Amino acid sequence: MNRIADIIHRHYDAIVRLWTEEATRAASARGLDAPELKNIMPTYLASLAEDAKAPATTFAERRKYVEGHVAARLRQGFHVAEVVEEFALLGRCISRMWAEAPPQARPDVEDVERLLGELHAASASVIALFSEHMREDEQAEKRYLRLIQKVANEALEVDAASLQERLREVLELIMEALGGQGAALLLKETPLPGLGTVVSTGVAMEALARYATTRGVVDEDPGSGEEAEATPMAVSEDLRREGLSSLLGIRLATHYALRGVLYVGAAASRDFTARERRRLESLGERLTIHLDNAKLYADLQTKVDTLQEERVLRERFVSVLAHDLRGPLSAAKVAAQLLLRRPEMMEERRDLARRIDQNIERTDRMVRDLLDANRLRAGEQLSLQFAPCDLRAIAREVIEELSTIHGERFLLVAEAPVEGFWSEDELRRALWNLTSNAVKYGASDSPVTLTVARTASGATVSVHNEGRVLSQSDQDLLFKPFSRTRSAREGPSKGWGLGLTLVWGCAQAHGGRVSIESGDRTGTTFTLELPLDSRAVAAVVA
Repeated sequence: MNRIADIIHRHYDAIVRLWTEEATRAASARGLDAPELKNIMPTYLASLAEDAKAPATTFAERRKYVEGHVAARLRQGFHVAEVVEEFALLGRCISRMWAEAPPQARPDVEDVERLLGELHAASASVIALFSEHMREDEQAEKRYLRLIQKVANEALEVDAASLQERLREVLELIMEALGGQGAALLLKETPLPGLGTVVSTGVAMEALARYATTRGVVDEDPGSGEEAEATPMAVSEDLRREGLSSLLGIRLATHYALRGVLYVGAAASRDFTARERRRLESLGERLTIHLDNAKLYADLQTKVDTLQEERVLRERFVSVLAHDLRGPLSAAKVAAQLLLRRPEMMEERRDLARRIDQNIERTDRMVRDLLDANRLRAGEQLSLQFAPCDLRAIAREVIEELSTIHGERFLLVAEAPVEGFWSEDELRRALWNLTSNAVKYGASDSPVTLTVARTASGATVSVHNEGRVLSQSDQDLLFKPFSRTRSAREGPSKGWGLGLTLVWGCAQAHGGRVSIESGDRTGTTFTLELPLDSRAVAAVVA
C-alpha cells in the first residue's frame, strides 16, 4: 500500500498543475479573473505530506494556510462556495494520482478517510472564516453608513465653504471603506447650468478634480441604466503621474435635484473585487439618499424662511401703507375744511388749494406705484406711452425737485441733450426713486451724482453715491417687490421696498436694463441703459 503523503511527494508538480488548470477554468466560468494560485495552496498541499512527522504542528500551520488562502480570495471577490470548491477540487486532483493504479498501489481506506477529514476541516474553516468576515464586514459597512448619514444630513444645510469640508469628510470615509488612496466627487444641482461642486481628497487631489470636471455628469458614465453600477474607469496619464493606477466610479442620481459622479482611486494597479464594487454601490446609494433628503430639507427650509420673510414684509407694508396714505389724506382734509369754513377767502387761500392738489397727487402716486409693482410681480410689463423727450432735462427736473427737500447736494453730469423716444413720466419716476435712495442710504457728507450720456447703442443715466457697500446677497434681492436690504431694514429710513422694482420695470418696458456696481473704493452706482427708440419694444409686446 502507498501512503497519501508519499503519493503527494512523487506527484506534487502534477497535482499543482492539474489543480491550477481546473481552478482557473472554474473561476473563468463564473466570470472571475484568473486567481493567483502559486502562493498558498501549493504550500498547503505540501503540508499534507508532512502530517506523519508532526501532526500538531502541521495542523496549526495548515490552519494558517487556510486563513491566508481565504483572505486572498476575499480580496479577489470569491464567494464562500467557490473557495470550498477549491479544496474539494484539490482532493479530486490528489485522488487522480492513484485512480488507475492497481489495488496494491493505492492508499488504504484509513489514509483516504484521514485526507477527506482534513479537507472537510479545511472547508469548515473556510465557511467559519467567511462568516466571521461577513459579520465584521457588515458591522464595518454599518459604521460607514452611519457616519456618512451623520455627515451627509448636514452637508447641504451649510454655506458653500463648509459644504466643501463636509463632503470631503464623506469622501474620506468612502475612501477608507474601500481601502483607496484617493477620491473625488462631482455634484451638480439640476437644472442649474455649470459643473457644480467638485471635491477631492487623498492622493492626486488636483488630478482627480480635473478628471471629474473633464468627464462631467452624464447618465451613462460611469454606470448605466436606472440603477447605478460601480464601474472600473480608464486611468489617465495625469492620474498615473500623481500616484493612482486604478479607478472605480459610480453615478449618483437622486430623485429630487442632484446628479453627480463619485470616484475612488487606488495606488496599486489592480482590479477591484466584486465585494469592493458592491460596497461602493451601497455607500453611493446611501450617500445619494441622504444628499437628496438634505437638499430637499434645505430647499423646504428656504421656502419656509421666504414665506416668513414675506409675512413680515406684508405686515410692515400694511403698516407703512396706512401711515403714508394717512399723511397726505389728512393734510388734504384739513386744508379742505379750512376752505369750507371761510369760502369768502377762497381767492386768498390758493396755497391751501395747492396743498390739497399736491397731497392728492402724492396719494395717487402711491397707489399707482403699488398697482404697477403688483403688475410686475405678476409677470406683466408696464404699459407706457412713448414720445420724444430729453433724458438730461428729466434728470435736471428730478434734481430740482429733490433739492427743495435735501438741499444742494446733487450734481448733474451731461454735456449735451440726450433725446429719444421714451416715457417721460416713467423715466422721471425711475430717476426719482434711484436718486432718493442714494440720498437715504448714501453718505450724508458726499454728493449724489447723476450722469447722462449717449452710447453707441443708446443712452445711459447713472446715479452714484458714496457710503455703505451693498453685499451680493442684497444685490440679488434689490429689484424684487417689497424687498429691502439689511441696512435699509435696520436703518431709520422707512419705505415699501417698491422703488427699485419700479426702476427695473421701467427698464424692461423700455427694452433696456438696470445694473448695479458697489465697492469700497468706487461707491455705489445704479445705471439705467435705454435704446434710443423704445417704440419698437412696445410694438413687439403688443
